[in-house]
Amino acid sequence: MMAPLNNNKPTTSRLFMIAGLGLLAAGLLFGLTGAWQYLVPGSLKEYLSFERIRPLHVSSVVFWIIFGATGAVLTYLQQYTGKKLYSPLLVKIQLSIFAGSVITILISYTAGIFGGREYWEFHPALAIPIAAGWILFIINFIRSISSFRKQPVYVWMWITGLFFFLFTFIESYLWIFPYFRNSVVNDMTIQWKSYGSMVGAWNMLIYGSSFFLMEKISGNNKYSHAPIAFILYFTGLFNLMFNWGHHIYTLPTYPFIKHISYAVSMTELFIIGRIIWQWRSTVSTARKHFHHTAYRFIVAADIWIFLTLALAIAMSIPAVNVYTHGTHITVAHTMGATIGINSFLLLAIAFDILHDTCTPLSKKNIKWLKRGYATVNISLLIFWISLIAAGVLKARWQMQETALPFSSMMLMLKPYFIVFFISGFTMATGFFLILYPLLKNQAACYFKYLVNKPGTGQDRLPVQLIVE
Repeated sequence: MMAPLNNNKPTTSRLFMIAGLGLLAAGLLFGLTGAWQYLVPGSLKEYLSFERIRPLHVSSVVFWIIFGATGAVLTYLQQYTGKKLYSPLLVKIQLSIFAGSVITILISYTAGIFGGREYWEFHPALAIPIAAGWILFIINFIRSISSFRKQPVYVWMWITGLFFFLFTFIESYLWIFPYFRNSVVNDMTIQWKSYGSMVGAWNMLIYGSSFFLMEKISGNNKYSHAPIAFILYFTGLFNLMFNWGHHIYTLPTYPFIKHISYAVSMTELFIIGRIIWQWRSTVSTARKHFHHTAYRFIVAADIWIFLTLALAIAMSIPAVNVYTHGTHITVAHTMGATIGINSFLLLAIAFDILHDTCTPLSKKNIKWLKRGYATVNISLLIFWISLIAAGVLKARWQMQETALPFSSMMLMLKPYFIVFFISGFTMATGFFLILYPLLKNQAACYFKYLVNKPGTGQDRLPVQLIVE
């Protein structure tokens, strides 16, 4: 067992989660700005044009997922093993590298300095420290696990996600070599293969952490050792390798890749949804109440898993994909998965990791949390439906023999963009109602820690087992 430490000091693993929540807030603000510019083209152009706002939004959200997943794995790994990480110093170095890289990337966007591709639109040189920091993460993880024999499924998910993220991250930069860059088919195939597999890699980290949290809430470890959990693991691994193929249905590549992708893309979300649905019925009323906020976000993610699955099934059918590819339906799928699944699961984990501080949230703050939770879910549904509706109309426009001018089509979609912006605004407001009390509590407790540092002779704050 680790020695008890003051639970108000923001440990490194918690700082990853806190930084991730900050990036989520930034991503929401950039997203709202981009939505407004989409509705009113040319607005704010002299300050931050749309071509700058878009990568600011995308990178902030992607790094929210990466930071949040990293904080989850680092924290739960220590709770699982009952000991500190192999090297707390490596974690601090990793956080410093990541934080410095992200700040540099966001500043470079505002200055109009680009050079990369989708997701990673920053200069390729900035990918080097990110890869180096991830290697430190892998080293720390492996050395912190004494043995891989008879480990629960979430440990295997974590290690798989760690290695595959590094592999796909490096793979996403193959375009810098002329062999790939000079061939449109090779370039696009590698680009979508690497990005699709990368999403599968961070899903492994998030799903593994979600399994740990479900086990922690229910007090029953049978789920992490059950056959269906390992079926999910191997399905997720297969999905990670092949489901990206539906992105390149229109490219002249090997048919078997497309067929495998279509088959496997139907399975992963269904299985994890089934597991969460079954798990809900086993949680006692008392445990539901104790882990109330985390539980609610897991339930919300469960609903969005099925909604996203339904849309994914339609999009993965080649005859339908021809119409939906490149429309707002693809954006709706991405938003449903990123917000409704990944972000909700990470928020459940964040409330579990960060709730135990010097003081519980006040009744007023809990009331705002509940309002924020309801606002986010209702707004996200309207947001999602408006994107699908706009996508259907754009798909019809794309397939018309005598299509209207692009400007006329965009004018036809404007009512849906208005709904998209309003629902996006209310959704962002709901998220801030959730994030504000949580982050405010962290800041207040850290200030209290600074006032009552160990060794001052003053009254100590409550103590507990804390991880680095």
